[in-house]
Amino acid sequence: MKREIAQKLHKNFDDYAQKTDGGLEFWFARDLQVLLGYDQWKNFQKVIEKAKIACQTAGLVIGDHFPDVRKAIMGSIYR
Repeated sequence: MKREIAQKLHKNFDDYAQKTDGGLEFWFARDLQVLLGYDQWKNFQKVIEKAKIACQTAGLVIGDHFPDVRKAIMGSIYR
C-alpha cells in the first residue's frame, strides 16, 4: 500500500510541475499546499518558513530555492 501511495504522489507532483524556458522544474507553493493536504494557506506558510530555515542551516542560499514569485489568479495576486 505504501508503494501505491508513493506512486500516486509522484504522479501528482509531476502533473503540477512547471518548467522554465531552460527546462528547470519548479512548483508553485499554492499547488504544493493542496497536494500535501493543507486546507489553509497560513498553516502551509509556516511549513515553508521552517523549510527556509532548514535551507539556510544547510548553508544554502534561500533565494536559490524559494524565489518570491507571485501568480495572478482571477484578478488577485497570491504567493
